[in-house]
Amino acid sequence: MTVEPEEPYIDEGQVLTSGGVAAGLDLSLHLVRRDHGARLANQRARLLVTAPHRAGGQAQFADLPVTVSASDGPATVYEWALGHLHRPLTVDQLARRAGVSRRTLIRRFHADTGRPPMRWLLDARLGLARELLESSDLTVEAVARRCGPGTPATFRTLFKAHVGVPPRTYCGTFHSPALSDR
Repeated sequence: MTVEPEEPYIDEGQVLTSGGVAAGLDLSLHLVRRDHGARLANQRARLLVTAPHRAGGQAQFADLPVTVSASDGPATVYEWALGHLHRPLTVDQLARRAGVSRRTLIRRFHADTGRPPMRWLLDARLGLARELLESSDLTVEAVARRCGPGTPATFRTLFKAHVGVPPRTYCGTFHSPALSDR
């Protein structure tokens, strides 16, 4: 079985899995569709008040862990980076801040987070952006300035590429409807 983080469910013949409660509905409807046809699956979906089939890409709405279990590594560099997401940060800056070589920092990031430093930073930035889009009245431009990196246009591009929808669409989905006119 292969993990497919962008797919709500996987059907590999005798083994079927789903990633969460809503994905369990997706998988159930898939089984009805597979075994009894689209018409019955569509009827059941209407009874459940859900889409008859959701394409992949919904996994982007799951929280990605940014916290780390730093053992002997430079744990303070993680906290420092999280407090400076609005600034352009480099691996060399993080290594200097941690008091280790670039190579050691990269190794420790992999050991502590399972990701390279720049991917960890991007995930942290996107996590903060999602939180701000969900819970604040900030414009997309203001969120981009707080989360970095680069211009609002760069932020929009990265957000859509990694989350799957543009920031404004994400905000419209997860923010209070009265406040999403930004």
